Amino acid sequence: MRASSGGARERQDARERRRAREFEAFAGGAGGRLLRTALLLTGDREAAERLLTRALAHTYAAWDGLGGEDPYERTRQELVARYARSGRCHRRGDGDGPLARLTSRERLVVVLRLYEGVAEEQTAAALGVSVERVRALCARAVLTVAA
Repeated sequence: MRASSGGARERQDARERRRAREFEAFAGGAGGRLLRTALLLTGDREAAERLLTRALAHTYAAWDGLGGEDPYERTRQELVARYARSGRCHRRGDGDGPLARLTSRERLVVVLRLYEGVAEEQTAAALGVSVERVRALCARAVLTVAA
């Protein structure tokens, strides 16, 4: 009996090592772009790194249950949800750069639509608003940035 429990443990260890390698490969490949997205949202390097770390931890915890779901999409959704819940959604002036004059909700729309290329419908669903609201936020944000 002891030999079979040792074999089960070895198989479990092998699965955990494979899972860790897969996740490391994903994070190594997608981490830079996800960090850039977080940085565009927060306007602050430290806040972006914290946001991304939490989103990646959530993705890693769910790794075995993704079942064919795109881990990049899952992590980006978690990043957006965490940012939206952070209480920053009603402030202006986060960080420096051209997006600093936008509200956080406008930032979310601009980053998702223009940087990430997410469809209006998906952006609306992620933010819990109508497609028309996404269009209005995006138009206002673009005008603000261009001014």
